[in-house]
Order: sequence, then structure tokens, then C-alpha cells
Amino acid sequence: MGRIVAPYGLKGWVRIEPYSADPDSLTAYPSWWVGRNGDWRELKVAQSTLQHGASLVARFEGCVERDAALALKGSEVAVEREALPHSADNEFYWADLVGLKVVNVKDEELGEVAELFDNGAHPVMRVVAGETERLLPFVEQVVRRVEMAQGRIRVEWELDW
Repeated sequence: MGRIVAPYGLKGWVRIEPYSADPDSLTAYPSWWVGRNGDWRELKVAQSTLQHGASLVARFEGCVERDAALALKGSEVAVEREALPHSADNEFYWADLVGLKVVNVKDEELGEVAELFDNGAHPVMRVVAGETERLLPFVEQVVRRVEMAQGRIRVEWELDW
């Protein structure tokens, strides 16, 4: 859902870079999973608010000073999958796309989705096949169809691009 980028102020607040297109959506959850490198813990949110339309600031219960907030810097922020709203038709959580095969319209396999990230202009899919890595824009002109049941994403992209 996001990443803690820095402490905010002196009283234990943190600044969060949300991964969501709707940054305010994270404020709806009373607790978040915070961690890195497989070490996660559930923290109760004491307060959270959207700031300047794009970033989020929050304070966790028991986190009342800057040093405690600084220790969280670089941690990822997540919520339990069951707490997320169901996605609508033709909408997907990025986590569900990781690991899917990517094939072009000629049925040539380009690799598997290793990750998705936002570059500011649009989402990008990192597709890996052995030593080959491709960065494909996750936009309508490129992504033709996500076929979850078949475990693949069909794209308009050539092998030599």
C-alpha cells in the first residue's frame, strides 16, 4: 500500500509514500502491517491524514518520538488481503499480477511479471525471462488483456523491442 519515507515532526509521526492511485484509501484501515525483508508486525494507527493531496502522514500507537519514527523509515506498509475491497471487472491488484506469464499477440512468451511500479506517468511492468528484462508500460495500448484464469497477460509487444 505504501512505503514510510521519513519521520514527520518530533512526536512520532511518519511520512508515507502511498502506492495507491487513491492515497486517502489507506486512512480507512485501523491497523497496518509494517515491515521489510520478511519481518512484519501489525501496528495500530493512532492518527493518519492526507497531506498536500499526494502524501500521507500517520502516527502509530506507542510511537511518540522522532527516534521511534526514524526506525520505521524504509519500511513497507500493507494491509491484510481480506481487508481490501473486491476489485471490479477488469481491475486488478498489482500483487495479483506478479508471477503471471506475459505473451504477445503472436503467442510468443516474453517472460513473467517480476514487479509493477509507477514511474509518475503510468504504471510499468517489469518482465523477466532468464537474463532478459523488459520494462513494459501498463497502459491500454500495450496491455491487451489480463487473463487471470489462464495465468497470463497478453500484450502488444515484440520480442526484439
